[in-house]
Amino acid sequence: MAAWSDLTFDVLEHITGFLPLPDHYRFGAVCKNWRLISKQRRHPPAPQLPWLVLEDDKKTRTRKFYSLSEAKHYSLDIPELHGRYICGSSHGWLFAIDLKITGILINPFTRECYELPPFPPWDEYPNVTSLIENGYTFEELQTRYVYKAILSHDPKEKSDFTAMIMFGVMNEPAFWRPGDSSWTVIDGLDCSMDDILYYKGNFYLIAACNLLCVVDFECKPKLVEVGIEIPIRISVEVGIQRFLVDFNGHMLLIERSGHSVENYKVITDGFVVIEPKLEQNCYDTWYDIDGYALFLGRNACIHIDSCRLPKCKKNGIYFTHPIESQSPNEFGFHDLGVFDMITNKIMGTFYSVEKVFPQVDSPVWITPNPW
Repeated sequence: MAAWSDLTFDVLEHITGFLPLPDHYRFGAVCKNWRLISKQRRHPPAPQLPWLVLEDDKKTRTRKFYSLSEAKHYSLDIPELHGRYICGSSHGWLFAIDLKITGILINPFTRECYELPPFPPWDEYPNVTSLIENGYTFEELQTRYVYKAILSHDPKEKSDFTAMIMFGVMNEPAFWRPGDSSWTVIDGLDCSMDDILYYKGNFYLIAACNLLCVVDFECKPKLVEVGIEIPIRISVEVGIQRFLVDFNGHMLLIERSGHSVENYKVITDGFVVIEPKLEQNCYDTWYDIDGYALFLGRNACIHIDSCRLPKCKKNGIYFTHPIESQSPNEFGFHDLGVFDMITNKIMGTFYSVEKVFPQVDSPVWITPNPW
């Protein structure tokens, strides 16, 4: 029998098409021939569950990740992320902010990077200034300044992509495109924004006052109301949070409800899923998601076909908590879990918190996009 190292290149290339990302690197460590094949990267990694981006280890200067498929931690040396807070994930890229409240857009697995211009100034927001006066550190404030950030497209596939953030005390929208010297703030409403979605060529936002809006980029960019009634509670109520999701061509609006506990923390009780039908000016309520699973948080929502990944909960909503608690040692980690849409119950958590380092970063989902 021929040795494994003597397998032909075409056979080895075929094998790599069945390997998830960690196994690609293990494959390349076997021998010289296998390493050459792994570097060619002719097949994308096999489908896998999203990873969690966790805290920055100040001692080793590495970033901690958690692979849900393997239930295993990885510490990756990504110098560009050291000392930065993760405020968004989209198409396998991360938005990260430093102590000067400047940011980068980076693919953590290729280290391709875009320097972002400074975010809109602090002094326009007196509530934020009062937080500084009340003793908050810049490290604590950066966890509150940019609430969420997403991309219109994968920068590796389309160079003229658009980045959109929700920032400040009102989660105001602003956008940036490669080549811009600054962020452009979008004229909005007199209420805060809950979430943002790129859907069929447009950016949509759901406002806390129960209005669905689309961004109009003509002339001076502004928000335009979409005339549809939202049949769920306004998010200014305690424990209410909403997400916008592009699910296989359907726009979904998801409401998370919860209850308050000590230290101003909120624990999730359940979810309601509706589909706003923009053309018909009506909506449908969804009671399952066709066997898929959703991954919600500060990331652009990820949906996974659980039939392809047996460890994935069918009709499950995996959630992290992007709302800050008063304690930086458990920021976002007090409320992680899986909601079963069929039984309408929380099925428990998917991650056992290890409080080794101060949890300044709330956990963020990412789908590795290495090549």
